[in-house]
Amino acid sequence: MKVIKDSVHDHIAVDGVARDLVDTPALQRLRRIRQLGTVSLVYPSANHTRFEHSLGVYHLACEALEHLGVEGLQAERVRAAAILHDVGHGPFSHNLEALTHRRTGRYHDDVHHLLAEGAVGDVLRAHDLEPATIADLVAGEGRFGQLVSGELDVDRMDYLVRDAHHTGVPYGTIDHGRLVRELTFTDGELVLAEGNVQTAESLLVARALMNPTVYSHSVARISKAMLRRAAERLLDAPENDVDAATLMRMDDADLLVALRSSPATAEFSRRFDERDLYKRAVWAEIDDVPGGVIEADHETVLTFEREIADAADVDPDTVILDIQGRPSMPESTSRVMVNGEIRRLEQQSPLVAALRAAQYSQWRLGVYTRDDLRERVGRAAVDVLGLDIDGALVSEVRDGLDATLDQFLE
Repeated sequence: MKVIKDSVHDHIAVDGVARDLVDTPALQRLRRIRQLGTVSLVYPSANHTRFEHSLGVYHLACEALEHLGVEGLQAERVRAAAILHDVGHGPFSHNLEALTHRRTGRYHDDVHHLLAEGAVGDVLRAHDLEPATIADLVAGEGRFGQLVSGELDVDRMDYLVRDAHHTGVPYGTIDHGRLVRELTFTDGELVLAEGNVQTAESLLVARALMNPTVYSHSVARISKAMLRRAAERLLDAPENDVDAATLMRMDDADLLVALRSSPATAEFSRRFDERDLYKRAVWAEIDDVPGGVIEADHETVLTFEREIADAADVDPDTVILDIQGRPSMPESTSRVMVNGEIRRLEQQSPLVAALRAAQYSQWRLGVYTRDDLRERVGRAAVDVLGLDIDGALVSEVRDGLDATLDQFLE
């Protein structure tokens, strides 16, 4: 057994298959991938890693298994899946996942190929665990996959608390101890036991508050968009031999070195290193954006960017269009026992409708460019995209729910 001191859960006892997996290259690589990607450009203390988070998920999975009375081989499978659940992440965590998925067809939780080979596969087989079975659990398949990846998973319980701790933002603080203790299986579904509607609501509220404040903060979104643009330029640069599969196995430092070393991305790396980020030329609410723009695929977004650059008479590399997906709230489908029957939280809680309305009010389409080009690019973007906003809103880029925080941090 190995005992590790953790900033969130205090002491974590790592034993069995997890103890052997910790020292594999695949797990150790996660020490060099930041949990929150570029969010440290907003919250300087947000430097925690996927490795810490993986230990936390393992710890909560162990507590949940003990509470549920799951032992033996099935428990070892879940513990292995919990500590391995993030080995598929590329550099800067989720930030580049859409790009690499377009080119490889894989998301971070598709880890069958990673678990079957190398040291991880050797460790799993040495403990009589089939790598494909563990990979299925990582993907959330089956009864116990719900513990690792689902609406009430231990992954969500750890990252909300951990992200709140390291950013200093208190909104993600939840009673994860009670959440774990109240988990139960009913008809094969992972649910919260009777009397826990408010416990389920706590996950919903925490996620709803952390999203605009941390995960989708405007500076975090701009830096993520710039990183995606640079990574795509890197993959397309003829002088580079980096493909999407190779990029997915890099860590944060590997990617930054590659970006600094390529003429196609050197300017981005300078801006990123110096925090000389693009600024908002447009910051539009969802009701002001045509549906065809919101639903635009990647190629259409690139076309819009070129048209905006042409209309503004600027270099296309200086225009980035950042479109969020339509607001969603997977936590609202969490299942709770109410009067002896399983109900989805959205059926039981009046908070769901209010928080959905808040999500819609917080949604923004962003167009980013150099500071000296904001007005030209903003006016061109309004015309090209058919946005229903007036000219005053284009230049008034500090409007929005996070304006005060932006001014403080910038």
